Amino acid sequence: MGGGTVRDRPDQAADATHRPVRPGPRVQPRGVAGCLLGQPVPYTRAGRASRHKRGMDAVTNADAEGTPGPDPKGGADPAGERAEGTSEPSGARSDRRWLRWAAVGAAILVLAATGVGASLYLRFDNNITTDTGTAEILERYEEERPEPESHEAKNILIIGSDSRSGGNGKYGEDSGTARSDTAILLHLAADRESATAVSLPRDLMVTIPGCVSRQGEVEEEQFAQFNWAYQFGGASCTIRTVEELTDIRVDHHMVIDFKGFKEIVNAVGGVEVCLAEPVVDRDAKLDLPAGRQTLKGEDALGYVRARYALGNGSDTQRMTRQQEFLASLFQEVRSNGVLMNPAKLVPVLDSATSSITADEGLNSLTELYDLVRSVRDLPEEGVAFLTVPRQPYSQNPNRDELVQPDADRLFAMLREDRPVDVSNDPKPAEARPDEPIQDGTGEDVRGEPSPSPTYEGSTAEEDSCG
Repeated sequence: MGGGTVRDRPDQAADATHRPVRPGPRVQPRGVAGCLLGQPVPYTRAGRASRHKRGMDAVTNADAEGTPGPDPKGGADPAGERAEGTSEPSGARSDRRWLRWAAVGAAILVLAATGVGASLYLRFDNNITTDTGTAEILERYEEERPEPESHEAKNILIIGSDSRSGGNGKYGEDSGTARSDTAILLHLAADRESATAVSLPRDLMVTIPGCVSRQGEVEEEQFAQFNWAYQFGGASCTIRTVEELTDIRVDHHMVIDFKGFKEIVNAVGGVEVCLAEPVVDRDAKLDLPAGRQTLKGEDALGYVRARYALGNGSDTQRMTRQQEFLASLFQEVRSNGVLMNPAKLVPVLDSATSSITADEGLNSLTELYDLVRSVRDLPEEGVAFLTVPRQPYSQNPNRDELVQPDADRLFAMLREDRPVDVSNDPKPAEARPDEPIQDGTGEDVRGEPSPSPTYEGSTAEEDSCG
């Protein structure tokens, strides 16, 4: 029964009072698996021990958490035994036999349901590709990395790979390497009341530390475009580049490719966007009318990747469009009740887990669901999307460089787990000459906090159509 084992068969029901029904698989689905099963009978080690000790009656009594049963202090004797010298009406015996059969049948159904749930759980769990190599490489450079934060905030680096291998071959020739087409540093506040997603431009000029290459060789430190880090040394090099740039410890990372992105969007039923004018882009395979519309598959991918047919052709506007799309996706998941609806959740989980390569801290369904559950109740106005403050690079206007001290202030706010204010019309707070910012703490020399700046960006509650 889907991996479960029933020790007591119906033809052995007469002996059920002396033989416990053992639970199914040792893997006990929690969180998402519980959702897949509807409302399963809770299972605990203590409950299992009591069932071994007291037999089938323990299952039918209320001591099995969440499972109603006859009161052992009143009503039918749980062991089916009566005091000597008393008689039992035939109807009572019949009712007792019926209850016993019903209990056995219910136990079988529960085990069957648990087997199905465990099967789905293991399927999704095995879908996720674990990136163990990155952790091994990062361990070599542990002394150079920022210290882990003492609070419960989490920093997760999400990398969108432009690999053309496998199912992504239709998007261009496979050069044997991949670059990070998109990189977002997601900060989840310790109180889970806010989240900040910071896009890092692929063309941002940064110092890429000496990294272990994909061929196992150590590359020298170099000053180059940000997305070259992923090509040189994969996720480990990208993580170290982000940490050197921001002085923020990356707790977890996940990589998703083009094919995976499309499947996730399709699984939620598409994402609504708003276009001010029609868009035709052969390179991005786009032919879209103006106005509100729901994008799926190739159209969704083309929309977030298009660079020249939308806006001014800059990567800056493309990142803004990606942020708006993610905000709309966030709204779609919440409004359609995906997280609480097994019929919708199962295909989403199947697509998402099949598309993800993650570190060992996010490589199980339980860990991923715990992460999703922790942000499920985030207010939409508390989810901020922005791009790191940048400007055209002085040596090449087709590249970007950080705007200081704005960028360092932003990184300091994330390190200190402070909410980041965003607006489409930002008015950054500027420190007065006699109030220098020290160590990015946001406090002046007299200990008085300076006003928090407002960064250009949007929240998940904003409508791209206005």
